[in-house]
Amino acid sequence: MKRPSWNELLAVKTVAEQRSFSRAADLLGLKRSSLSHSIKGLETSLGVQLFLRTTRSVALTDAGEMLMARLSPLLAEMDELLNDVSASAQQPYGTLRISASDTAIGLLLETVLPDFIQQKPGIEIDLVAQGQLVDIVEQGFDAGIRLVEDVPGDMIAILLSGPLRFVTVASPGYLAGRPTISHPQDLMQHRCLRQRLPGGKRYHWEYQQGEVQFELDVPGSLTLNNSALMVEAAVAGLGIAYVPERYARRHLGDRQLVTLLDDWAVSSAGIALYFPQHRHMPVALRLFVDRIKAMQRG
Repeated sequence: MKRPSWNELLAVKTVAEQRSFSRAADLLGLKRSSLSHSIKGLETSLGVQLFLRTTRSVALTDAGEMLMARLSPLLAEMDELLNDVSASAQQPYGTLRISASDTAIGLLLETVLPDFIQQKPGIEIDLVAQGQLVDIVEQGFDAGIRLVEDVPGDMIAILLSGPLRFVTVASPGYLAGRPTISHPQDLMQHRCLRQRLPGGKRYHWEYQQGEVQFELDVPGSLTLNNSALMVEAAVAGLGIAYVPERYARRHLGDRQLVTLLDDWAVSSAGIALYFPQHRHMPVALRLFVDRIKAMQRG
């Protein structure tokens, strides 16, 4: 039997993790046909079928499950070995895959990444914008970034930001001639820009003043699933938006938007990077965490 190459084994692992030849090919930088040919060649060499293929899905066969159970730890150990050797030579390299919301990615682009990329040019950062929470281990990510409140309890969390304030904003043009808004319930008489969550439900706007709390399913004729687009729609006078403050900051500064219900605004504890606690930390992730901690120290 011909011994499989490193690339063939990596191809099997990636297809198994992504459950899709197309997504795996994109991650590996290959054409889908080339990846499929490589897998078929390995199956022929081994004399077993590793994947069950349909037009809609890809799944491991029993033989494929057996291979992956032994292969994944070996490939992970090899990656860690190579990264450790590289780091010892002061030339760290590797890929750091992070699942994050678009809010979190925007924060990274402003803070951690500029210096990190300059100081560690051998490390490739692969940021995947995902609105929904995913199992980062199952999906093949090294880490995730989410609101502190959403970080799974069995993960290690490193705070990336201070409290994240949510604001209600509208353009002066929209507000002109319309009823005054002094209480969250007043929003029910206005045209609001609603947000669709990744799971399909509409997001309920949250407000708190002392012990009094509100969650409102606000009315409106326009629903979006992106905070940046909601801000642009508010600037255009299409209605009232409810977004993390950082998205609206520029337009608040030039008075294209104004805030409403400031006394009722709520805040998250912040945004955190998180990763498994019972797993060897890859060199790229360890260096990234070290950079975050260094920035926090000042």
